[in-house]
This record gives sequence, C-alpha cells and structure tokens, in this order.
Amino acid sequence: QEQGKFDEAIEAYKKAISLNPHYAEAYNNMGNALKGQGKLDEAIENYTKAFSLKPDYADAFGNVGNILQEQGKLEEAIEAYKKAISLDPHHALAYNHMAVVLQDQGKFDESIEACNKALLLKPDYANAYHNMGNALKGQGKFDELIEAYKKAISLNPDHALAHNNLGIAIQDQGKLDLDEAIASYTRSIIVKPDYAEAHQNLSFALLKSGKIKEGLDKNEWRWKTAKGLSRQRHFSKPLWDGKTSLKNKKILLWSEQGIGDTMNWSSCLPLVTSQAKHCIMECQEKLVPLLKRSFPNVEVKAVNKKSDLERDDFDLHLPMGSLYKHFIDKITQNTKPDAFLVPDPERVSFWRERLNSLGKGPYIGISWKSSVVSAYRRQHYPSISEWSPVFKVPDVTFINLQYTDYANDIAKVQDEFGVKVHNFEDLDQYNDIDDVAALCAALDMVVSTKVAPPFISSAVGTPTKIANWRQSSYNNILTNPVTSSYDMFDRDTWETWDNVFNLIAEDIFELKNKTTDTKDKL
Repeated sequence: QEQGKFDEAIEAYKKAISLNPHYAEAYNNMGNALKGQGKLDEAIENYTKAFSLKPDYADAFGNVGNILQEQGKLEEAIEAYKKAISLDPHHALAYNHMAVVLQDQGKFDESIEACNKALLLKPDYANAYHNMGNALKGQGKFDELIEAYKKAISLNPDHALAHNNLGIAIQDQGKLDLDEAIASYTRSIIVKPDYAEAHQNLSFALLKSGKIKEGLDKNEWRWKTAKGLSRQRHFSKPLWDGKTSLKNKKILLWSEQGIGDTMNWSSCLPLVTSQAKHCIMECQEKLVPLLKRSFPNVEVKAVNKKSDLERDDFDLHLPMGSLYKHFIDKITQNTKPDAFLVPDPERVSFWRERLNSLGKGPYIGISWKSSVVSAYRRQHYPSISEWSPVFKVPDVTFINLQYTDYANDIAKVQDEFGVKVHNFEDLDQYNDIDDVAALCAALDMVVSTKVAPPFISSAVGTPTKIANWRQSSYNNILTNPVTSSYDMFDRDTWETWDNVFNLIAEDIFELKNKTTDTKDKL
C-alpha cells in the first residue's frame, strides 16, 4: 500500500481476513487501499465493517469522515470526526481533518479552534499549523498566517504545501520583496519537483517581478494542475512551438479560460494571421459574433471537443494562454492599441439613443464583483458601499454592467446614496456579449473591479477605470487588459479602497466637466 500497489495490498488484506474474519484493522486498512483506488463507496463499506467488529474504533470513523469530505458531504464528515473524537479524545488527526472541513464551510474560527486542540494533543503537528495558516488566510490575518506556515515548516522542512502557501501569503501580504515569495515557491518545488501548482504560482510571481519570459515559460506548468488537466484538449496534430514556420500552415487557437482572458488574448490574432496561411479560433459560443466581426480574416467558431483526436482541418494548434509566450517581444515593443474589438454599429446607435432617453450624461457603466466567491477572490472586490466617492459625484447617470447578483446592491446604492443605477432587464448581460460590447461602446466611461466587463469596454475603446488589488497574482502582463483605454488604480493589501475610489471620482468629475463644456459649445 505504501508503494501504491493497491491491488496487491487488497489481496493481502483479504487473505488476512480469510484467516481471521474478525480482524477489524485489516478491514480498515483495506478501506484505505480502496480509497487510494478511488473506490470510495467500497472503502466506506470496509470502514463500516471495521467498526461493526470494533465499535470503539476511532480511526475507522475518522477515515469515513475523510471520504465524506471528498464527496462534499461536509456535515456528515464533521459528525464522523466528532464520533472518532468521542471514542478517542486524544485523536489529533480527527481534530486536524475536521479543521479542514470547517474551512470548506467558511467556519474559520471553529477551524482554528480545532487546529489548536490538535496541537494541544500533538505540539509538533506540522499539518495542524499548516491548516491553521489556511484558516487564518480565510480571515485575512496575513501576519498570523505567515507565522503559522513558518511554524509548520520549522517542524517539517519538507512540507511542500506549506512552502507553497507561505509564498502565496508573502505575495498577498505585500510587505516583503517578491524574491521572498519566489524563494518559497522554489523551496516547495525542490521538495516536490512535480508540484504543478507551485510552479504556476512561481510563474505569476516571476511575471509580477518583471521576469516576463521566465514567467511565461514557467506558466506552461498550468497544464499539470488539477484545473489545467480538466481544460486540456488532445489532438493528433502537434502543438505549435513558436519556432516552426507558420507559412502555408493552418493553425487552431483554442480558448482555455474565461471570456475576459479570451477577449484579451484575441488581441494577438493579427500577429498570428500575419504569419499563418489560415487561422481558426475556437472560443466560447457567446463570443463568436463579436470576435467574427472584429477579426474577419480569422475563422471564429464555438468550441467543439467531440472529435478532437480525429480532426484534420489544421496543421498545428495552440492554447490561447501561450500566445504571449511566443509573441512577447512584439507585444512589448508595440504600442498598446486603443481598441481591437468591433461592436455592431447599429446596436451602438441603439444604445446611445436609449441612454439619452434616461437623462443627461456622462453615462458611466459599473460592475463590482465576480459571481465566484472565495476568501482570496474577496480581496479583489470591495463592497458596493465602499464605492461612496464615485456615487457622490453629482449629475452622473450610472448603468449596471453586472450580469448576476446585482439587485440587492443596486437597491443599497439607492438607499445609501440616493443614486439610481439603471439596469436593462431586456439585456442578457451573461450571454449576449455582442450587445454588451455595443452598450459599452455607447458609454462615456466604465468603472469596475477586475471582472469581465472592463475587458470588453477597454477593448472597444471606452475609457475604463479599474479598481485593482495590487498584490493579486492575477495582476500581471498576462492577465491585465492590453489596450491604452484603461487606467488601473491600485490598492495595497493593508489599505482601504478609499484612495482608489477618490481618484476614480476625480476622473469622473473631469469627464463630466469636459462633457458639459462640449455641450455648451454645441
């Protein structure tokens, strides 16, 4: 079992059980081997048999908890761990595993309490310190979580996860040089050379530190992370290495991330079409109309993975996230474009007329949060109340660009600031990206956190102001907008958002004054 030879281990356990049918430990260990094979239901059957033979078998209850956790049955997992602890109050492992489940539920105080109980029982328990660091991260207590990770590493210098998470914490905290984070990622990789997530985190740190080529090369490790493996596509045709000539070649580019990244990286399409005989681009279906119009010499299609291995309509392929790697010299040498996406001109006219019907401008589009919420992602998204300086600018017409979960926040803006944020119920902001692009083009300005709308608005040439968390891993050349139409306003981890929104409010005042001057002249 320690060698990963689960079939042979299971046969040995079965032999032991045939010699002693009441051998509870053998059933428990066979459950562990079955778990190693991913046969979770069979594993639970063996654990259940183990504690039916030995009702006070705390380890078996703890192992059931581990599987329930994997299955996402968090409340049931906690009950199993509590049962293990009731049978063995000194079961440090059960406390530690319960801490992880509590983190998954967002119960960080309770998770820290469970870690402390594990450490009272086992003071040298490196994993408990590591998990405590994870819980403290959920609370945003950077100084304390860094100390927890360092303690885990002092107890177990080969704790690859702790080294990696320490690097993330140092980077997120922002008080130390990025070299410190890079060193932590590097130590994690030395301990565990195939640790794909650490390689990818290192790539982001390298990009942020200005080591662009090194960071882009390292970012290819994304394909070995759990997320990357789920996004990978497999073709019989070879991957383009960036060196093979594209002359007389057909190349397939395929999207690998969200629509913001796809639109952003599509700015590189002219670099590809200038070299290749023909370029096919596969992207999210809702982007097809906009990208087709914007790049008429590219065959833009919706993603279809059904016949990847049999396809013969191209010579080479490349995931879009690797475009920068192959064209970085040209990207950094060229001036930033004002716009590269072309909205439907008729729809732009439609939206301009509709905006004019709401009252006088300037018309400011706003979006403020992602639909995906986690402790880390919340660092990027201030609450709508923190937008106060923006909403206090008088005589501005605000337009909603949020595609989901906006009703309560819009009501809050009305209640707190007496400001109406107009929402177009007939516009499907999630699916009708082509019409969203037309609306963005009709606006005078867009103010947003780093979500999809500012990638659309800046790409159609609308002045765009982005409230940004400076220390974010996603604040780098690969994931920032590429146009000259946006301005980034950065907040450091230890700061409030006040200065960011005060500066953005000043830009809105300036725009409003220009709009007024223009109208007066007319």
